[in-house]
Amino acid sequence: MDWITAAFFSILAAGFFVGVVVGLTGMGGGALMTPALLFLGVGAPATVVTADLTAAAIYKTGGAIVHKREGSPNLKLAMWLMIGSIPMALLGPHLVAWFTDDIDELNHVLVLCIGFALLLAAATYALRLYVNLVRVRSGTHVDDDDPTIRVVPTLLVGMLGGLLVGITSVGSGSVIMIALLMLYPGLSAVKLVGTDLVQAVPLVLAAAISNIALHGIDWEILVPLVIGSVPGTILGATIAPRVPQSFIRRGIVVVLTMSGVALLDKSGWAPLGKDETHPMLIAGVGLAVLLVLPIVWGFIRKSQGLPMFGSPTVAELEDPDYRPGVVGMRKIDR
Repeated sequence: MDWITAAFFSILAAGFFVGVVVGLTGMGGGALMTPALLFLGVGAPATVVTADLTAAAIYKTGGAIVHKREGSPNLKLAMWLMIGSIPMALLGPHLVAWFTDDIDELNHVLVLCIGFALLLAAATYALRLYVNLVRVRSGTHVDDDDPTIRVVPTLLVGMLGGLLVGITSVGSGSVIMIALLMLYPGLSAVKLVGTDLVQAVPLVLAAAISNIALHGIDWEILVPLVIGSVPGTILGATIAPRVPQSFIRRGIVVVLTMSGVALLDKSGWAPLGKDETHPMLIAGVGLAVLLVLPIVWGFIRKSQGLPMFGSPTVAELEDPDYRPGVVGMRKIDR
């Protein structure tokens, strides 16, 4: 009963909210959960990363089991990703620990790494939209759910994703996803998500084990995190077909960018030069992303011979099965 505090309910609420987002969009677990816990001030960065990874190993397992039963993952592709990612996920936390034995310096390095990882996650989402736009305009997309595995690039993707996840808990659902989309553009949406989820479970589990071995685990963070995130993920997955996900995912890009800048600001990163987060700076960054990005996206569309706004919508571009002008094509803003 000593656990039932304001912090307990704050963590539970954060876990539930992020779980709903993960269930709705299939992305944003570590990228949203870790900064949310850091901003709540419930623990040191190393402690938060460990709890987040452990919780993710639990709630992502359910999604992976569902996709496995439906036959959606490409298990051969997932295997090569895991061969690259699992050793690096185990090694990543130790690399940071070897960097310094000073706990304050370690936390400083972790905050910096997480800040940059969040900005990378936001950038990879924008890159994913651009890749899909080029694919739609070229008309060269060919369905291929059983592609020839490009072993070396796939291993490198797994290694990079494993290193990012092991150090920051960010990357399993964002960086790896865009890399798969670029390496294997013929994969259908369900194969893409299923493969990513199946490889993510042992990846985050390996990263969690390595972090627990180094930092231990704070049950007062983990328990409410799991209690909140598991039902949140189930609820999000249930209502996903009824929610316009393009707006949610744009919101995620704004939140990722603001969170990344806020953490870099708080760490005292030289270009920002702050010892503590400056609220007006973070609000300005969020407003700029919200207002400027649609205009930049419009010019990118125009460079591809499309009107600045209109069809194909963001939702259509995010669907690898989308074909312009095909009758009966799914055009729901998902």
